[in-house]
Amino acid sequence: MFKKFSFEDISAQNQVKASVQRKIRQSIADEYPGLEPLLDDILPKKTPLIVAKCQNHLNLVVMNNVPLFFNVRDGPYMPTLRLLHQYPDIMKKFQVDRGAIKFVLSGANIMCPGLTSPGGALDDEVLEETPVAIMAEGKQHALAIGYTKMSAKDISSINKGIGVDNMHYLNDGLWKMERLE
Repeated sequence: MFKKFSFEDISAQNQVKASVQRKIRQSIADEYPGLEPLLDDILPKKTPLIVAKCQNHLNLVVMNNVPLFFNVRDGPYMPTLRLLHQYPDIMKKFQVDRGAIKFVLSGANIMCPGLTSPGGALDDEVLEETPVAIMAEGKQHALAIGYTKMSAKDISSINKGIGVDNMHYLNDGLWKMERLE
């Protein structure tokens, strides 16, 4: 998704009205209940919020020129990896084994065997079409953010095919874009 993402991919940036800003804050609070006490620090009400529209129906939520969240079409908002590294406990987590790390870091989707092998781990409560943080075996921080294609129980039982769509990973275009100027 963000493999070759750059400033040229942003077609428009608009400061949103207060009502739209409240709606965005509410949908983020609903999606990530653990983030609610921190929401005033991350998205202060008085600071202008900018939504940058990009190619492929992608929206970036930007505050003080820093991308904080993104979503595709009208899908759920997902934090950027920089924000996730600051607040690591806001998302459900899946863990891939050591063999899958280099593929995930090159943008590949996360396959079921990489999550169910001895080095992998699943959160059994995760349902289909849920944003998750992808952790690496033996590492402290998330290496990717994905969107589940099937529930954790289905990933365990079927154990083949794509389990999680890789949306954003370390060293992709969004990671390299620390600020929008």
